[in-house]
Amino acid sequence: MSGTLHVVSVPIGNADDITLRALRVLRTAHLVAAEDTRSTSALLAHHGLSVRLVALHDHNEREQVDHLVSRLQRGELIALVSEAGTPLVNDPGFRLVRACIDAGIDIDVVPGACAAVAALTGAGLPVDRWLYAGFFPRETGARARLADELGGLRATLIFYESPQRLGATLEWLATAWPTREVCVARNLTKQHEQWLRGPATEVRAALGDEDRGEVVILVAPPTEAPLVQDADAFARDLLARGLDPRAARDALAEATGLSRRDAYRKVLDLLGR
Repeated sequence: MSGTLHVVSVPIGNADDITLRALRVLRTAHLVAAEDTRSTSALLAHHGLSVRLVALHDHNEREQVDHLVSRLQRGELIALVSEAGTPLVNDPGFRLVRACIDAGIDIDVVPGACAAVAALTGAGLPVDRWLYAGFFPRETGARARLADELGGLRATLIFYESPQRLGATLEWLATAWPTREVCVARNLTKQHEQWLRGPATEVRAALGDEDRGEVVILVAPPTEAPLVQDADAFARDLLARGLDPRAARDALAEATGLSRRDAYRKVLDLLGR
């Protein structure tokens, strides 16, 4: 009889944010597959647990899967944990879970902390529809594609971001989606937890030079009705303020409901191109 893979959520900051069931599973597991064995060792020690650990991270997951599946097939109980939060959510584990399903091994999910959900519940943005979109893209082209794909989606968008790139990302949001409310949640459940809410320009100003801490960015959905009715006048105003054509296109599309293609055509027409 095969064992079970327990997918266990662990705290995202405060070590006490762990469920009784998660502690019970970690206590009885034959092995814990951990993204970061150092942080997992500290968490286990905090709760008085001593369990054998094996590293399972982005660089070795492919090689570890066969070994772990073999152990599970021999009847062992293995717990999968991330460095923080819920496994597989921008963390390793997908290959292992998929391999276990293909091998007919039971999967037991032990829910708990997740930074994306924690940020959503405190952001003050709509929660009836939301999309977690992973880490915010770095490259200009990828950000343009993101604006095309997700810009019109009537749902709160949730991203993770590096603290070192947060300032630049807020500046991009202020140009691409200038009318939308943004929330930055930093260091959730930790000592220096911080919430910044408002238009991206205001959030960027409030952030200042701070570039530390784990970051979640949330962006409100577009408004139901266009904020600007006279697209030509608004486009002329944007260009008069010195925005380059692509920045003017994004702001025009956001404020009027035009597609980015139609907004760009209007901007170029006004420039005589």
